[in-house]
Amino acid sequence: MSNIRLFYRESLSLNLTATLDKSQSHYVSKVMRFKENEVFSLFNSSGEWEAKILSISKSIVKFNVMKQLRQTEIFKELWLAFSPIKSNYFNFMIQKATELGVTKFLPIIFDRTIVRKINKDRLEKVIIEAAEQSNRITVPTIEEPQKLKNFLGNDMDLIFTDLNTTNTKIDRQKLTTKPTCVIIGPEGDFSEEERKKILKFNSVQSIKINENILRSETAVISAISIINYAIN
Repeated sequence: MSNIRLFYRESLSLNLTATLDKSQSHYVSKVMRFKENEVFSLFNSSGEWEAKILSISKSIVKFNVMKQLRQTEIFKELWLAFSPIKSNYFNFMIQKATELGVTKFLPIIFDRTIVRKINKDRLEKVIIEAAEQSNRITVPTIEEPQKLKNFLGNDMDLIFTDLNTTNTKIDRQKLTTKPTCVIIGPEGDFSEEERKKILKFNSVQSIKINENILRSETAVISAISIINYAIN
């Protein structure tokens, strides 16, 4: 089987004949140098499918879906709430969180947040590329930045990464079938008022993920790894 995996936004089904967009066609035909009759993989929420190149005309790849390789994934919803950070570190954080199984990204504007805008289109490209590379079928979504008050209106199990707690373990018995969400603070940490609001949330667990003060992107990787161990 080819090592090319591409996220396809439109519906996929057996015997479908369609074309790749300009960017994906360029990647397949010019970068990877695939020819007619070679096969590659397409995926989206319907599962993963094997497709064969029928023709390459004016640099556009026409394909036919030959068979389904994998069904839709059944997974536990894992959300990441975080403060936006500087671009290069931000891309890295989003990429690694996607690889580790996050299903939804929720940017939060905290009192001490420095970066208050995100380039959603660019981040969606990072997410798709990470999903393609990591053999995922589902592609995480990313919301527009929101205030903490709005975020706390979600129905979820909340894991609060809190430097002030002494607890280092997640209580699995308190986790339900609701999405599990980890919340990571800004570079200057949560304000005391924010801590109080989070701790009042109905379904929250505080956890210290490390004795050291971690950079945001490091904290994300550490926290998600801990949560994956707890929920799987």
